[in-house]
Amino acid sequence: MINQKDLLPKDMGRKDEQLIKLELDQLIPLLAPYDKPGMESPLTDPKPAWKEKYCTSLDGYVGIDTLTRPKSKEEEDEFVRKFLSGLEKIFSDANNGVLQPLLLTYEYCAKCDTCSSACHIYEATGGNELYRPIYRSEVLRKIAKKYFTTSGKLLGGFVGADIDVNWETIARLGELSYRCNLCRRCAQTCPLGLDNAILSKEIRKIFSQEMGISPVPLHTKGTMNQLRTGSSTGLTKPAFLDTIEFLEEDTEEKFGIKLKFPIDKKGADILLLHNAGEFIAWPENPVAFALLFNAAGLNWTLSSEVLGYDSVNYGLWYDDPQAKKIALGQMKVAHDLRVNRIVMGECGHAHKAAAMVADRMSYGEGKIPVESCFPILWEMVKNKSIKFDPSKNNFPVTLHDPCNVVRQLGIVLPQRNVLKALAPQFREMSHPGVENYCCGGGSGFAIMNNANFPEFRTQVASRVKFNQILGAFKDTISDASIPKYICAPCSNCKGAMRGILEHYDATEKFNLQYSGLVELMVNAMVDIKIPFFEFLEEKK
Repeated sequence: MINQKDLLPKDMGRKDEQLIKLELDQLIPLLAPYDKPGMESPLTDPKPAWKEKYCTSLDGYVGIDTLTRPKSKEEEDEFVRKFLSGLEKIFSDANNGVLQPLLLTYEYCAKCDTCSSACHIYEATGGNELYRPIYRSEVLRKIAKKYFTTSGKLLGGFVGADIDVNWETIARLGELSYRCNLCRRCAQTCPLGLDNAILSKEIRKIFSQEMGISPVPLHTKGTMNQLRTGSSTGLTKPAFLDTIEFLEEDTEEKFGIKLKFPIDKKGADILLLHNAGEFIAWPENPVAFALLFNAAGLNWTLSSEVLGYDSVNYGLWYDDPQAKKIALGQMKVAHDLRVNRIVMGECGHAHKAAAMVADRMSYGEGKIPVESCFPILWEMVKNKSIKFDPSKNNFPVTLHDPCNVVRQLGIVLPQRNVLKALAPQFREMSHPGVENYCCGGGSGFAIMNNANFPEFRTQVASRVKFNQILGAFKDTISDASIPKYICAPCSNCKGAMRGILEHYDATEKFNLQYSGLVELMVNAMVDIKIPFFEFLEEKK
């Protein structure tokens, strides 16, 4: 095993050796009260069966559970050939929507290393060379130089192409592309505006589009489920309609309010799109949206059609054609309903997928304007179209900024304005707004529960975020009688928060709670006579 400080890009070609092994004492320490011995479990080794079947030789973790070792030299050669074919395509295909920034990032990196200190995974691992943003980028450059430049073909190692390209090299590079949350904090800090996240995403694309290899939770259980059933969760149309009926009845029973979700209402102003996971894991979120939209008198609807009730677009993270299928399907649903606009609920990656990526994939009459829910929510508070009582939210609240909302789309103030108006004890995390760190669940990590990957997500990728949370509540963290609320207005981020709090037993020990923005708003509504949050009911 190589000392991580001595790790070089060419070491990716070493055979039959795990490059690095993460140990707990190498990671940055957690803040109080998790700074004491025994508050955190040690990192584990991969099972022998995983080592035999998958690529665990990068760092011991399995992110791509369809990446299996070849059974023959012919299989290995074909594996390498397909990767090189895909690599050539991403740099030459005029239809590649990120071709220009990809070429700029590939060609002009000055290796100033400014991006490293911006990366939460590099920081969490105590500066481990493997997770330096430019490390994977440099591996890709060396491979490209070796095979696609004249000097590389002739002189190899003398022109910076000193790397053996075999199954181990390519497999490790594929795994390494899933050690990046694609949060683009590195791109924000780069003095040249280069984007190492693009290179990670393009590696994922090669694996999926050229080699047919992608994590099962993203492709098979995610995208394919969505295209078949309408939902990435497998929630079919009949099940969706049954869920809506149950939520209406449950809301009336709990709060004495007759709730009606408008379904398939043609000519409505707004088609509201939720992450389908909300209906299953966090149903209070779509309920809160319905209560607010109805109370504000908005003309809105949900769709029950395939791709109409799930804003998820997992293709955004690994496969452009899959992303396009989902995006155009969602646009068609909105077009057929004749709505004026699509409004994205609390799902950060869906914001980017629909408002940025889909905008480049749809044209003419088929394009429907896409907006974020956050300015609309702030308008409700600012215009006093709903009566709120902020004293009902008089407990410590902090805000986690979803990367795709603040850093990708620049939506920073509306959600803050709501919290400042309705949460008397609101406090910012360190590095707020566009400077905020990823929750650790971005780019698919939140749903990648295969093999031992959840350990990497929770104890490494989410580590800086957990410290941000602990720091925000440092004045009350040890008092379990006080609920401390993490406002995470993104279902993907909520999945990461759930993993963090469960792993560290933080809700049970220190009363750390999490949910979205709309739930806080509903809890403050004057017309809601009992607490909207169960943790407040328990307190009473």
